Amino acid sequence: MDVLGNLGDGFAGALSLQNLLLALAGVTLGTLVGVLPGLGPATTVALLLPLTFIFDPVGAFVLFAGIYYGGMYGGSTTAILLNVPGETASVPTTLEGHPMARTGRAGAALATAAIGSFVAGTISTLVITFLAPGMSALAKLVQPAEYFAIIVLAFVTVTSLIGDSVIRGLSSLFLGLAFGLVGIDALTGQARYSFGLPQLYDGIPVVALAVGLFAVAEVLFTTCTPDRSEQVASLRGGVGMTRDDWRRSWRPWLRGTALGVPFGAMPAGGAEIPTFLSYNIERRLAKRRKERGKGEDEFGKGAIEGVAGPEAANNAAFSGVLMPLLTLGIPTSATAGVLLIAFQIYNIQPGPQLFAQQPALVWTLIASLYIGNVMLLVLNLPMIRFWVKLLRLPAPVLSAGILCFALLGVYALSQSTFEVMLAIAVAVLGLFMRRTGYPIAPLILGAVLGPLMESQFRRALAFSEGDPAVFLTRPASAAILSLALVALVGPVLMRRRTRVRLPEPV
Repeated sequence: MDVLGNLGDGFAGALSLQNLLLALAGVTLGTLVGVLPGLGPATTVALLLPLTFIFDPVGAFVLFAGIYYGGMYGGSTTAILLNVPGETASVPTTLEGHPMARTGRAGAALATAAIGSFVAGTISTLVITFLAPGMSALAKLVQPAEYFAIIVLAFVTVTSLIGDSVIRGLSSLFLGLAFGLVGIDALTGQARYSFGLPQLYDGIPVVALAVGLFAVAEVLFTTCTPDRSEQVASLRGGVGMTRDDWRRSWRPWLRGTALGVPFGAMPAGGAEIPTFLSYNIERRLAKRRKERGKGEDEFGKGAIEGVAGPEAANNAAFSGVLMPLLTLGIPTSATAGVLLIAFQIYNIQPGPQLFAQQPALVWTLIASLYIGNVMLLVLNLPMIRFWVKLLRLPAPVLSAGILCFALLGVYALSQSTFEVMLAIAVAVLGLFMRRTGYPIAPLILGAVLGPLMESQFRRALAFSEGDPAVFLTRPASAAILSLALVALVGPVLMRRRTRVRLPEPV
């Protein structure tokens, strides 16, 4: 009953005129930027991060919820019509969505993506509504040693599961940790890695870091990448689903939702794993139905199940990612890391005390998720033809607009040319990492979570009077660190085992 009462208070705040307009602006801006080729949710949120500074915290995060949902939905539009995934999690959508578009069924693919996102978003928001308060209560029992171990587990799992090389992932992570160490040491008062620049005494500005690493770097990467001459698939007929499409889609929606929520909440985080798992499950089920003579296997030619399942898993993972972010203050994906930066702008630290200290913010945010879902469905289905026209704009025009918008946002927030130059320098680093195959997610997580990990490490040592064995003598901490070791070594062993099993060339 307390949850329902708090949720009612959240709806009372979310349904105010200001927050309704912010939610509408969020889903519209998020979809607008998310539709642009190559810009996923993390880039969308980072690009629009400076906008939120003019609002109060509640209004800012209502806007962010809409931006995040809109960015994820917009990514499906480019994946289906342009065969360009905005992020790794959208790759399964391109495998079936673009073939559907080429055969004249783009409307059905876009409709099942939109409706599946609505179904998954609503169900997963229900889950976070009733589970997040309980997780917050349990998180209050977590001691510094366990907190440090959880952060290490989050670092290791994201590093080992994203990208093809653990070494590159660890290199990106340690570079992010080095960024997090810049500034005045809170314990000793000494400046670290600031090179005598007063602008760095407070650390590397997180907004400049996020915007440069995602938005500006993405523009540079797109500009430096040879044009592949992608053509926007034509949108013939209406945007809707037939009765057969509904029959084939509703089960993949539910299965994708069931995969997205728990995987999003895990330390590995993100939507990559559940979307690929959903695609593989739907493909195997289609093969079984064909073997039994109950249907055709259209996978590879435009199977609607291959769009419905992964899109539902992608959207459901968002609520899963929110649970550890709100209750532990730990982002489990690059987009969640950018959201944590937004919390830090307002000097709010998400974690076990957030539900008690900021109840209006938390419950209004959760209520806005329901409202944003409905707005996305009502707004975007009629506007799909507008997004198709937007995709036909020349790429140089889009790139120049995004670059100007991103850098002006950084300057407007700080009034500092130093931060603009810093964003450009970080963008060059991001371009190098993209061109050489280094993942971005470990870097941003290391930069954002590094200071928190350091403070928890010091607190644990202070409580144990300087004995580092505290991390191994406490059962929970030792178990979590053991899982981190398995997560680090396991993928390496699996890759070596796969190489050994490969037949030698004749």
